[in-house]
Amino acid sequence: MNENCVSLTIPAKADYIDVVRLALYGVANKAGFSYEEIEDMKVAVSEACNNAVLHAYGSDQSGLVDVLFEIGQDTISITVKDSGSSFQYEHTAGKTASLHDKPLSEAVSGGLGIFMMNALMDRVEIRTNLGTEVILTKRVGRKEGMA
Repeated sequence: MNENCVSLTIPAKADYIDVVRLALYGVANKAGFSYEEIEDMKVAVSEACNNAVLHAYGSDQSGLVDVLFEIGQDTISITVKDSGSSFQYEHTAGKTASLHDKPLSEAVSGGLGIFMMNALMDRVEIRTNLGTEVILTKRVGRKEGMA
C-alpha cells in the first residue's frame, strides 16, 4: 500500500454505504477529479458495496466490507472487498457482455451492476477467491477505456 491510500471498514449493512460515498467524494476531490467524474465513481462504488451487502453475507449481514482508495499520479483505484460468499463472475459477465445490441427486456437480473460499473469506470477487475474483491479504476479527465 502506498502513502496515498485511505482505507475504511464498514459493517455489511446498506446504512453504511453513504459513508463510503462521502469518503470517495473527499478523496477524489482532493485528487483533482471533476464533479461529474466523482458522481460516476459514486454510482459504481455504491453498486460494488451493494453487491457485498446483498450477496456476500446473506440475510444476517454480519460481515464487514473493506474499502481502499489508492491515489496514483492521474488515477484513483477503489477496492471493495468482502469475505463472504463468492460468485461465478465469468458466468455473470457472459450474460451482460453484449447488452448494447439487445433490448433491456432481455437483460438478466444479477449482472447489470457489473455492466454499469464497466460503463462508468475506466477499468473494472473482479476477483472471486475467498470472498469478492472489486477494483474500480478511473483516470482524471478520461471518459473512454484505459489504454
